[in-house]
Amino acid sequence: MVAGSRSKARTKRSILVGDSEGWRAGTNYTQWAIKNSPFQINDTLVFKYPPTGNSTVVPSVYLLPNMWSYTTCEFRGAKLLGSADQGGGEGIKIELNQLKPYYFASDEGNAYDCIAGLTKFIAVPSTRSF
Repeated sequence: MVAGSRSKARTKRSILVGDSEGWRAGTNYTQWAIKNSPFQINDTLVFKYPPTGNSTVVPSVYLLPNMWSYTTCEFRGAKLLGSADQGGGEGIKIELNQLKPYYFASDEGNAYDCIAGLTKFIAVPSTRSF
């Protein structure tokens, strides 16, 4: 190691989306994403949410293809990562393994929450250590 250089070994993080509250309809995840940034390459996001059958609206998890789809809540071309009944147990695990923006959203309730700016967020992984 060269004198004066710094080397930080960073372990991959497993991050529970929404912290202890999990992935829930009607929640502003943009604030959560800002609080948990910066995301690093190979971090894993875990989406956990209550099973269907509860009295609450259960969200799905989609990966939207681009910023336009995210902004307009257009789900054509989006990839379903987890349906409303798949968020229990260990949850849905998504590894941020590419240097690109990841646009996450739920389309439940005719995408009402998404249109209102809720139940959606962007994660942009970085290779830089902070």
